[in-house]
Amino acid sequence: MKFKLTLMALLLLAAAQLNAQQTRTVKGTVTDAANNNPLPGVTIKAGNSNTLTQSGTDGSFSITIPEATQTLIFSYVGYADAEVSVKDVMNVQLTTADKSLNEVVVVGYGQAIKKEITGSIVKVGSKDIRDFPAPSFESALQGKAAGVVVESGSGKLGQGIKVRIRGTSSISANSQPLYVIDGLPVTTSSLSDPTNDASNPLADINPNDIESVEVLKDASAAAIYGARAANGVVLITTKKGRNNQKTVFELDANTGFSNPARLRHFLNGKQYVDLYNMAIKSDAQYDLDNDISGYPDLETAIADYTDAYATYGISLSDLAGGGDYNKINTDWQGLLYNRNAPSNSINLSATGGDAKTRFFASGFYNTQDAIVINNKFYRYGGRINLEHNPTDKLSFGINIAIDRSQLNRVTTDNAFSTPGQLVALPAIQPLYDPETGELNNNTLYPNSLFDAKYNSDRQVSNRTVGNVYANYNLLPSLSFRSEFGADILNLYQEAFQDKRTTDGAGIGKANNIIALSTSYNTNNYFTFTPKLGDKHKLSAVLGMSYLQNDTKQSLTNAEQAPSGKVQNLSGATSITFATSTNDRYNFLSYFLRANYVFNDKYMLTASVRDDGSSRFGPNNRYGIFPAFSAGWVLSEEDFLADSKTLSFLKLRASWGLTGNAEIGNNSYYSLYNISNYPELPGYIASQIPNPDLKWEKTAQSDVGLDFGLFNNRLSGEVDVYYKKTSDLLLNVNIPATTGYTTITKNLGNMENKGIEIGLNATAFSTKNFRWNIAVNAAYNKNKVLDIDGQIIESGFSLTQRAVEGEAIGEFYGQKYLGVDPETGDAQYLGEDGKPTTDFGSAARVTLGNSNPDWTGGITNTLSYKGIDLSFFFMGVQGNKVYNAGGTYQSSGFYNGFDNETTDMLKAWQKPGDITNVPRIGYFYATGYNNSSRFLYNGSYIRLKNVSLSYTLPSSFVTRLHLSSLRFYASAFNLLTFTKYPGDPEVNTQTTGNIGGGQDFYTIPQAKTFTFGINAKF
Repeated sequence: MKFKLTLMALLLLAAAQLNAQQTRTVKGTVTDAANNNPLPGVTIKAGNSNTLTQSGTDGSFSITIPEATQTLIFSYVGYADAEVSVKDVMNVQLTTADKSLNEVVVVGYGQAIKKEITGSIVKVGSKDIRDFPAPSFESALQGKAAGVVVESGSGKLGQGIKVRIRGTSSISANSQPLYVIDGLPVTTSSLSDPTNDASNPLADINPNDIESVEVLKDASAAAIYGARAANGVVLITTKKGRNNQKTVFELDANTGFSNPARLRHFLNGKQYVDLYNMAIKSDAQYDLDNDISGYPDLETAIADYTDAYATYGISLSDLAGGGDYNKINTDWQGLLYNRNAPSNSINLSATGGDAKTRFFASGFYNTQDAIVINNKFYRYGGRINLEHNPTDKLSFGINIAIDRSQLNRVTTDNAFSTPGQLVALPAIQPLYDPETGELNNNTLYPNSLFDAKYNSDRQVSNRTVGNVYANYNLLPSLSFRSEFGADILNLYQEAFQDKRTTDGAGIGKANNIIALSTSYNTNNYFTFTPKLGDKHKLSAVLGMSYLQNDTKQSLTNAEQAPSGKVQNLSGATSITFATSTNDRYNFLSYFLRANYVFNDKYMLTASVRDDGSSRFGPNNRYGIFPAFSAGWVLSEEDFLADSKTLSFLKLRASWGLTGNAEIGNNSYYSLYNISNYPELPGYIASQIPNPDLKWEKTAQSDVGLDFGLFNNRLSGEVDVYYKKTSDLLLNVNIPATTGYTTITKNLGNMENKGIEIGLNATAFSTKNFRWNIAVNAAYNKNKVLDIDGQIIESGFSLTQRAVEGEAIGEFYGQKYLGVDPETGDAQYLGEDGKPTTDFGSAARVTLGNSNPDWTGGITNTLSYKGIDLSFFFMGVQGNKVYNAGGTYQSSGFYNGFDNETTDMLKAWQKPGDITNVPRIGYFYATGYNNSSRFLYNGSYIRLKNVSLSYTLPSSFVTRLHLSSLRFYASAFNLLTFTKYPGDPEVNTQTTGNIGGGQDFYTIPQAKTFTFGINAKF
């Protein structure tokens, strides 16, 4: 027995020695061929086995391989694969020549290589998102993705952002895209105060956690999301760890400051006095010329009108509060802004993994003061993404983020309490009351500095977004994945209006909002990727999805708050209003997608989704949404294979059907409101039922061309598309004699058509210097085709419409034709096509659209050794912006003695004056009505971002026990080129479909400078 054990031990030792003799260890580094920078996370695989490893943060690797291995295969996302002969020490350089083709792109329920994609998808990487100085990541998409129009309503923080992908597809339903984070559709609807601007729940997401954003634009790409994809889909993928990589810590810290990017020019004290006297003279001259009062001469008329102004309590002395108006010059516009508003951010993350586990963990803290007073945003939280492979067949993991944010809000633009309306106060009104030394409360309009000082409006959000998942390989070609996720958003908003303020109305008020939105989602699907030979590739996904959302909200208003010491409901003595709501909706869906590739050049994709939703009537609860697409890589054909110029050419075509269900949760029911009249409770009918209500459908066709020239140094894509939305979910007008005013029906059609162009070029490349250029441009034309002859109006001030034959959002009103040089009267287009000075008889005509025809951007990136310089221009063309405040701030005092814009100094004064500013005056001014006089060309080009960074040499950084150290500085909204007198990138009505492009004392965008440091260790 002892002999047998000894023999067995000898045999095992011999086998171990034999095995040791059959392996070898290879070491080396992997770098970028363009700049010699190390490449971390490169996969290195033995050519004749499944042995693999990954390079570390410094690009180094070590791998033990069979002795018979002759080559190692190096692969890295965005770089060409390299197969290199084995040496004991290997220094391998990878090239990015085919980056655009080999790039991995996230699609619905899976991933794909860009070369094999037949739909229209645009990818925005983490570098374009992480350092952008805005609370929400959508702002970083602006100008980066062709066909994606992003409108930030103003420079206020936390405000909702309007995003349109290939135009507006609906009139009454929501046209925002669907957002999906790591497979989980997330809540994007505002839960805050409905009387204020919509807030943005996506601001809770930390941009530094985002690895990439893919925008699914055409129906082939988006139809896998079926009934929720008509407005496009935005897929957000967060960062993950890498297997066989030692833990890498990354610290990013930055600080910055902001100021308004562009301001209007208002009168100073002296100019205001001059304009005031000009107005008196103008009124007197008009009276004299038209023999209204029978004055003998102009001097007598001026003296009488000076007294008349004083009679109405609007003398210069009255406006100046009895002080010397010649010595008062208050810059009210300067008082509404924070000078050098600070911002600070710190992000710490850890990434790594071993052979079976990979992880990414992060924590962050951000503070940001808005350029407008009292508006601040704080955010902190953490994320952990963890995946484990206990066996070759099973993997499971968790992605979870917990964030907390606080938004200190200011009121909506159309409120005297908003800081933006401070500019209406004349410059000759003192900031402080000369008698009390306190803030002046005897101003022409309520002094919103009181609201800023004594009121508060704080919105706190706690949000948890995450999912758990498991993936099991049933066969080498068949896997099953199950996911369960939750998006839990809890909002608490508490506002207080002191009795000394405008909103406090002398009694003191408080209100409170509590909201809880809980979404649960599960996805369960099979992925089938059989081996069909060298020329055939097939992948298919079959599965189901279920989503349920519960939203509870309560709102309470109280009054009679005697003191500002207690700024909540308990400080008030009377509850004046209280309500609560509880809504639920759910979706049950089944989906199938198949992708087939033959010989790497012929591609077919087909998908179908069957969606059911609780939002629709029992007669039409389910809808089917199919899509088909094909691709042909012409550059693989023999007749192009030998081309020295053409590197890649692919033709794509697609058609698909998607849906829109964003109409609220109870639109098909018969609804009643509760009557709360004291001691007489009851119900009031409020909505007519419609059991036939169904999906709004958008059919979209797309033809695209992807190309690469000169070894892909110049590459790009061109898409032409046509979208037609039918069965519009429309709030249809009905006679009020029925007891109702509208009913939600499926009625009408609307179209969008356009072209998109994207180009990427390596303009210059050497070992030490590289210059890349990325350009995108998009044109979209919208038209309402049929809404049964209705005219649906919106707009803050100047009317905007949805009407057949026109684009949605078309401005409609009187057309201003300038000033009659003989009389100074404003002229308008008359019904007969001739000029008229009678505003009441002027024709109402279409005046232009708030949506741009063209949008685009151009990014230049230059790298020299460790220095990187990037500058990004973006712009829009073909849209109109209406200065809704113009009837007050440029009205010549007819609508009040607001401070006026400096262009009013060019007003008409005598016959023969050639000017575009009509006669002014308190009694006889002209041109003060809402008309195209205040409608401007909203086109602009903006230097959106300039960034400069320096990465220290690795030889120096290693002495600090770091793997990387980078310093950077950035400037945002640095320059703006536009004909609009204010900031063209504003919109008082941020999220509507019809209303847009209206500026009513709206806060401009911020110009921000940021300085930071990034270290890896």
